[in-house]
Amino acid sequence: MQLETIKELEAKATEIRRSIIKMTGAAGSGHPGGSLSAADIVATLYFHQLKLDPAKPDWADRDRFILSKGHAAPVLYGALAERGFFPKEELLSLRKMGSRLQGHPDRNLLPGVEMSTGSLGQGFSASIGVALAGKLDKKDYGVYVLLGDGECQEGIVWEAAMAAAHYKLDNLTCFLDWNGLQIDGPTAEVMSPEPLNEKWRAFGWHVLEIDGHDIGAILAALEASKAVKDRPVMIIAKTVKGKGVSFMENQVGWHGKAPDAEQVRQALVELG
Repeated sequence: MQLETIKELEAKATEIRRSIIKMTGAAGSGHPGGSLSAADIVATLYFHQLKLDPAKPDWADRDRFILSKGHAAPVLYGALAERGFFPKEELLSLRKMGSRLQGHPDRNLLPGVEMSTGSLGQGFSASIGVALAGKLDKKDYGVYVLLGDGECQEGIVWEAAMAAAHYKLDNLTCFLDWNGLQIDGPTAEVMSPEPLNEKWRAFGWHVLEIDGHDIGAILAALEASKAVKDRPVMIIAKTVKGKGVSFMENQVGWHGKAPDAEQVRQALVELG
């Protein structure tokens, strides 16, 4: 499935946002803020970019998407359900005992999950191994990863970044969800990762900077990344934590807090 129009992709992003609100509300826990900030990126990947077959989740030639910021599992689950990997009704089982939808993605439970993530930096590190395997096996699949800005405080990220450039992994494209907030406050105050663009360039990556809520800009960045050879691509996407829900936007408290029933109702009204 490849949706071509920006309006179609925006509609998918909105539907994913609605699913994020519904499932975290039903669970009474979860991470809505950083899930909502990444919805436009994830929708564009799953409904325009990624070569996938939900009927064959282990297809050897599929593109791979790894959610390194694993606490944002609701955005991944919303996209997978919308794409047809499992029934949308199952979304409401998030974080419940016996559910396949754990608080962090588990590749052994849910089809479409490429990597079990949650320990910050490890999903990104694993993506370098997946991309390198593709090169060694002479496969033409792409590897896409979503990294958090607070996650960039982890040393493992920079070791992996160095390795990706060293091995010239031009089959690897990373989105950095730069919403400026993490669980303990603004990233600039907790442990500033700035200047992000200069750091990634210094580590040998081709860097693009975009508005992470502008579908057209996301599409243009993905297209531009195809022309980059012998280097991995970092797309720094400026986003808003809690995007799409007025009372969640730019509020650090919504990093890891679920909406109550009235807040779910209000959020769904705002999301149309």
